[in-house]
Amino acid sequence: MNRGDWQRLLHMRTYCEDIAKFIDRFGDDFQIFTADRAYFNAVSMCILQIGELANGLSDEFREETKSEMPWGMIRGMRNWLAHSYAETDEKILWETARNDIPKVRAFCERKCAEYRG
Repeated sequence: MNRGDWQRLLHMRTYCEDIAKFIDRFGDDFQIFTADRAYFNAVSMCILQIGELANGLSDEFREETKSEMPWGMIRGMRNWLAHSYAETDEKILWETARNDIPKVRAFCERKCAEYRG
């Protein structure tokens, strides 16, 4: 991993932490998530940013870690949010925030701890 990848992973981790804080603050409830536009938009923006940062990771790093992280899906989620926002499936976004983002966070924490730049 190079320094640029490490920095991107740090930022990704921060966005993952933000999503966890939003869930704690607003409530771990799909109905609240869909009813509160601030909550929905905050989580959406963090997921979009995670995908944007994943786009900036080196090809080498993504190749080395492709068995650990579904980089194509992460980048695809970013594109879906950026280009089809009016058609965003709230259930998919909620499931991503609840089930996938904690895995991304754990990956980022592990890789950042391993970095010896």
